[in-house]
Amino acid sequence: MSLTSLSAACTAQTTVETPLGPVLLARTARGIAGAWFEGQKAHPGRLHAPRRDDDPLLREAAAQLLDYLAGRRERFDLALDLAHGTPFQRAVWQALQGIARGATTSYGAIARGIGRAPAVRAVGAAVGRNPLSVIVPCHRVLGGDGGLTGYAGGLARKQALLRLEGVAA
Repeated sequence: MSLTSLSAACTAQTTVETPLGPVLLARTARGIAGAWFEGQKAHPGRLHAPRRDDDPLLREAAAQLLDYLAGRRERFDLALDLAHGTPFQRAVWQALQGIARGATTSYGAIARGIGRAPAVRAVGAAVGRNPLSVIVPCHRVLGGDGGLTGYAGGLARKQALLRLEGVAA
């Protein structure tokens, strides 16, 4: 994913304070394109989009994120823009969206599911570059042995998200 192209495509941004720390939300004309925890790996840094705390889509994304983290929402219902990645990354991000709340999978299972069984490490890299933390549930991906592995937002957040969903981590 080119963070430069994503930054250039963003039309508005805002920051929402969550129980897991501040989250930068960004949108394009097509939908929500970014949700990054402060300090997260692959955080885009400064975006060129204006701060728009009154943007209806960003407000809705913030409300849904807060409801989700409070246990009042089980899934997100937002227009998303995941066009700012390579075709391989987009295939991985699409697969992530198919992981149900309370379920987990492995990097290897995703690789097999997208028809690229040998590409387990590349799947891991694409998961780590997911621009929509929590909304596109990369936290539901575990190591092949079922153990916690890296999470761009930090393992403590991954554990908290899995606990919220009823997964013993």
